Amino acid sequence: MPKFQSTQIHEFITQTCEAMGSAQREATLVADQLVEANLAGHDSHGVGMLPSYVDGVLNGRLQINSHPTVVVDNGALITFDGNAGYGQVNGFEAMQAATERAGEYGVAVVGLRNSYHIGRIGHWAEQCAASGYASLHLVNVIGHPPLVAAYGGAEARFGTNPFCAAVPGRNGRPGFLLDMATSIIAAGKARVAANKGVKVPPDTIIDADGNLTDDPNAFWYTDPSGRRGGALVAFGDHKGSGLAIMCELLGAALLGGETAHPKNARDGRIINNMLSVVIDPGAMGNAEAYLDEIEAFRDFVLESKLRADCDQILVPGQPEDVAREQRAEGFEVDPVTVDQLRNSAQRAGVSESVVRETFG
Repeated sequence: MPKFQSTQIHEFITQTCEAMGSAQREATLVADQLVEANLAGHDSHGVGMLPSYVDGVLNGRLQINSHPTVVVDNGALITFDGNAGYGQVNGFEAMQAATERAGEYGVAVVGLRNSYHIGRIGHWAEQCAASGYASLHLVNVIGHPPLVAAYGGAEARFGTNPFCAAVPGRNGRPGFLLDMATSIIAAGKARVAANKGVKVPPDTIIDADGNLTDDPNAFWYTDPSGRRGGALVAFGDHKGSGLAIMCELLGAALLGGETAHPKNARDGRIINNMLSVVIDPGAMGNAEAYLDEIEAFRDFVLESKLRADCDQILVPGQPEDVAREQRAEGFEVDPVTVDQLRNSAQRAGVSESVVRETFG
């Protein structure tokens, strides 16, 4: 597969967004997050998302040059409406407010509702950690047919509904970072697998007949009416399914946001709602003792004897660190996604010379 430098892809994303009218700051925030997702090993949330953003802007579903507006302000508790603007802007500005309030009050509870796709949630936990704050985030996903079946069901009823939590370490890096979909695999990973022509892990998808499969195309199948026939499987049986439901209720309904119920159809928009709790470790106790404790605990976990079928132990956040090291010289993008990026850039009004310069 072709390999690209991160700066090369960053410039391409920036120019594509600017061609559709985004201000430079907005375009840069979008490019920052998408490229960082690829560098962290999460291609499902990287540059491959750009075609859906182009489609959203051109169809009037994604509002450019928009900023979150405050709808509730009770000191340590704030709720923003994202106004269907870029999630990269909404998430960044909401987390800016969250860390400012956590610095003032010791904790901040921040709701962000009605935002366009906010991308890799770990990006927002990393933003908090870089300022020295712990955080947890519950997110729901709406705006297209539901993606994931409830435990025991064969039809999708909610989104991949991510859960994320991070604690800061020294030097502005997360001490630990857990960022996961509540489905076994994210929808974007099924998209990447389908584009590459490869299978997904066994029993991660339910086909239209209710059977478990490893065929990513079974997830994208639609019947003659346009209704999706496949669904993703929640992780951990009833546990992942239950956590996804709580993300709907706490991450959306509690904020005045919408759940995945079909009465809230969004005509193809990718809408996220997110509840974030941001905590100043120094307000809870001794910050230096906290840092010593998480480092000691990390060592204790990693020094464990290996399970017979495993060759290493990874704590939350390490897979991303490993990916960043491996991708420091660039990352691969599959040919199908490259074609999608070319086409979307042309639709956005990017010059043919820029497209050729990027992709050849």
